[in-house]
Amino acid sequence: MINFFGNKSEPERNNYEKAAEWIAGSSDVVAFTGAGISVESGIPPFRGPDGLWSKYDPSVLELSSFYNKPQKTWKILKEIFYEHFETVEPNRAHEVIGKLEQEGYIRSVVTQNIDNLHQEGGSQNVWEFHGTYRRFECQSCDKTFPFEEVNIEVAVPECTECGGLLKPDIIFFGEGIPEPAGSKSFEEAESCEIMLIVGTTGEVMPASMIPNRAKEAGARIIEVNKKTSAYTNTVTDIYLEGKATEVMERLYGQLPIYD
Repeated sequence: MINFFGNKSEPERNNYEKAAEWIAGSSDVVAFTGAGISVESGIPPFRGPDGLWSKYDPSVLELSSFYNKPQKTWKILKEIFYEHFETVEPNRAHEVIGKLEQEGYIRSVVTQNIDNLHQEGGSQNVWEFHGTYRRFECQSCDKTFPFEEVNIEVAVPECTECGGLLKPDIIFFGEGIPEPAGSKSFEEAESCEIMLIVGTTGEVMPASMIPNRAKEAGARIIEVNKKTSAYTNTVTDIYLEGKATEVMERLYGQLPIYD
């Protein structure tokens, strides 16, 4: 693994140059992102000292809580996601990934995030492994509704077709990974030449298996993280340490497409 830390400017420069060379020499890059890319947009992670679970009871995302106490659960979900996510915007890391897709380098994005910021940042081929807060599904008739068509100001959203309970289309504890996002995410990993990991610690299963699957299939791994992760000393080939916005901006600046 090419892995340089500290203030070793020359090795670090070569590290960025090597990563840029790999990306520039391929049109088959898949980005794999987690909470760390959205933190700089103002979205806290779920875990850690400043995470959402330090302020809220994780049971709010248990299916049983949602079904048994929908009004109480929806009030908290609305506070966590819908009153906050609507005020955030994609940051430079999201935008660079979007540009790399538009310019033919990144083939797709596999994200663990539910915040829709990759799409807002310019990415089009996005697989949302844990779902999205921008869609609701009726628990009675299975009809889905885009966020714009749902009245979220009520005690609990209801289906306009059958009156059933509407659930945000995000993964609750006890649910399986949505399809086709689950299968497609692993297919993307198994067929890419390079996987670009941005802002994930590799602690959440089964999403954490995706880079490992890419490595097993022969992909080279570039990792962007503020701190070392479960991938750094196992599957990562090039580790770029720092904030996602700063690292992605610098990496983009090494590519011949940069203007």
